[in-house]
Amino acid sequence: MELRDYLHILRKNWLIILALTLVGVGAAAAYSLTRTPLYESTSTVAVSTQTSGAIQELQQGSTFTQARVATYVVVAESPLVLDPVIDDLDLDLTPDELAEMVSVSAPLNTTAINITVTDADPQLAADIANATATSLGNAVEDIETTADLTASPVKTTVIRPALPGTTPVSPNVPLNLALGGLIGLALGIAVAILRTVLDTKVRTPRDVAQLTDRPMIGVIPFDPKAAERPIILEADPTNQRAESFRALRTNLQFIEMDGGTSFVITSSIPSEGKSTTAVNLAIALADAGKRVALIDTDLRKPKVADYLGIEGAVGLTDVLIGRAKVTDVMLPWGRRPLYVLPAGKVPPNPSELLGSSQMKALLEDFVNTFDVVICDAPPLLPVTDAAVLSRLTAGAIVVTAAGRTSTHQLDGALDALETVGAKVAGLVMTMAPTKGPDSYMYGYGYGYGYGYGYGHSDKK
Repeated sequence: MELRDYLHILRKNWLIILALTLVGVGAAAAYSLTRTPLYESTSTVAVSTQTSGAIQELQQGSTFTQARVATYVVVAESPLVLDPVIDDLDLDLTPDELAEMVSVSAPLNTTAINITVTDADPQLAADIANATATSLGNAVEDIETTADLTASPVKTTVIRPALPGTTPVSPNVPLNLALGGLIGLALGIAVAILRTVLDTKVRTPRDVAQLTDRPMIGVIPFDPKAAERPIILEADPTNQRAESFRALRTNLQFIEMDGGTSFVITSSIPSEGKSTTAVNLAIALADAGKRVALIDTDLRKPKVADYLGIEGAVGLTDVLIGRAKVTDVMLPWGRRPLYVLPAGKVPPNPSELLGSSQMKALLEDFVNTFDVVICDAPPLLPVTDAAVLSRLTAGAIVVTAAGRTSTHQLDGALDALETVGAKVAGLVMTMAPTKGPDSYMYGYGYGYGYGYGYGHSDKK
């Protein structure tokens, strides 16, 4: 994936990312508010060695003291020091429990010892720190006073007594909120990426390009009023959706199909807009001066007659079984060089009729008579009609609806055409969103730049 793909993921899932970030901040705030505030107080003790004052003795004493400080750090957290503190302050604690509250450290290359006590009561924390410092001095004197000495050579002095803390050191609310926000943000990004990886819907032309090398020859924008005006070139010729069909017409003229001029319009599954695509494309070609034959070869759920408002009781089925002549059932439509052959009655054997020699001869006759032949065929995955018919034409134009067709379905449809040796002239994406991160105008190079805000939601 490229950088813009990651940016697209973030833009598409920004609400999820924001929500999880806020959840992380909220959880951190809740945690912080439910914690008992703790205060720290520190008492600092200096350790020195009593000498006669000679330089050599001073150096030896300093070295001796630094070596002993590490031992005193351990002693400060032992019962030898903490038991007297418990007795002096009348604490209801054991030495081990008190040791959990006391932290003793010695700064590097010094003879100072810091005794830090953490407690919910700032005054008690200061009292314990000072009492521990005093008790440590007594313990050091006892340890260092041997039988042959009348006084300890080591002296401890409290150089900074502990004072009650004014600001709690725990919980650290700003830090907790920052960590909660970062964790929520990371989780949100992870969910966004996982959601994208698991999403198998074809949503943008780029998704189609990653699935097949067949050209994308048209992108039809989403129109919430498509059900009311399926024939947009007649209802609103200046609409952006109408312009997209003209662009499809232009792109179709540049496709090299070995001189063939007959095309099957199909899709992977129903309700992807293949019928309205076939009708509007035929009208766009006729508007350009082409003699166009539009044949409704969907002998299962024909829609062309309904969309164009013509009689469809007699049509292709009757021609193929010899019940009627083409000239009797093929109807001109509008003030254009467009002629429509409805499907007629639904037969019990559509695939056999569409793959028959009569259908082949009919298409050959149409190719010799018209500039372009457009066949509206059923979806590829439910039935084999479109695949059978595609072998008799120059190629198939596969319609895929944005956000409705899965990559597996589109791949299966293309495989069905490849299996029978049919050519794929190109793909058309319908119902492409005009707003939001999946907009076909956003970063994919398919926008037309008119900005009318219209769209397309055609159903079969």
